Amino acid sequence: MGNRFSCKTKDGQTGSKGSKRFGGGNRSQRKLQSDEELLHLQALSLAIQHHQSSQRFEGSMSRRIGSTSSRRRSIPGADPALSTPKQQKQSPEILENLETKKIVLIHGEGFGAWCWYKTIALLEESGMVPTALDLTGSGIDLKDTNNVTTLEEYSKPLTDYLQNLPEDDKVILVGHSSGGACVSYALEHFQQKISKAIFLCGTMVSNGQKPFDVFAEELGSAELFMKESKFLIHGNGKDNPPTGFMFEKQQMRGLYFNQSPAKDIALAMVSMRPIPLGPIMQNLSLSKEKYGAGRRFYIQTLDDHALSPDIQEKLVRENPPEGVFKIKGGDHCPFFSKPQSLHKILLEIAQIA
Repeated sequence: MGNRFSCKTKDGQTGSKGSKRFGGGNRSQRKLQSDEELLHLQALSLAIQHHQSSQRFEGSMSRRIGSTSSRRRSIPGADPALSTPKQQKQSPEILENLETKKIVLIHGEGFGAWCWYKTIALLEESGMVPTALDLTGSGIDLKDTNNVTTLEEYSKPLTDYLQNLPEDDKVILVGHSSGGACVSYALEHFQQKISKAIFLCGTMVSNGQKPFDVFAEELGSAELFMKESKFLIHGNGKDNPPTGFMFEKQQMRGLYFNQSPAKDIALAMVSMRPIPLGPIMQNLSLSKEKYGAGRRFYIQTLDDHALSPDIQEKLVRENPPEGVFKIKGGDHCPFFSKPQSLHKILLEIAQIA
């Protein structure tokens, strides 16, 4: 199921605006210049250890406190520190009022649980315990992506996790990009286990749609893509239908990481895997009684080249969630480009009664 991964910083430290490098010369110049850099290096070190040793990720999330408005909100373009040390000390006390302490992070196409390392570290610092899962054929899951043909199979680590939850337990789900389809699938089949469903620049499709439809403006129609795309993988031979696809590195940089730090792009370049085609070409069957009864929230990324703000706005308009939040300056991977802004929104949604 999920890969267990814990990222913690030293007591009393949080991320802060900006990231500075080591300098030359005297000892003070060699020290890290910001808490965010320290957080990044510690988390990245653990992410690399995870990648090398194939350890499992685990964690959980939150309980609700009070009530906040579900109006649309924009997080400023800057990505400031979440709190001062004084505010941090108050956090655990406030978080005691939340309904659920479990938040499950679902990656998008080609990614794995590893991509959430900054989010995991920040959530843990806030007194939460997140869980990041590798979907089938993703991250360190050993399944050959060429053999992952359905959304049910692709989502199995998530559905297994939900199925094994204690009877009265609920979780908050966060689905990035095409991982949103897995969240929708889970809402349809395990709605009673899900406190809130958060779509992070995700494929929040309507009944009868396929996840790929959301990307049609960028990639062309599904039919055209299956016939002509140069990114297709024919795992069963050229004479058989394609089984997956993988963008070239330069294409990925432009689509996914246009605002992300170079070190995170480097991590992604050596960690991403081919994307199974079957799950994103499958039409979803979503009912009003199950999927429709779930509490959905959407986080828009306003500098997104893979899923444009206009397309995200269209998704929200056609399938309205309970609340919409926006990250200015966020590319398609805000867990890299705007980790504090994303964290702030996740905490805010967790507190909505």
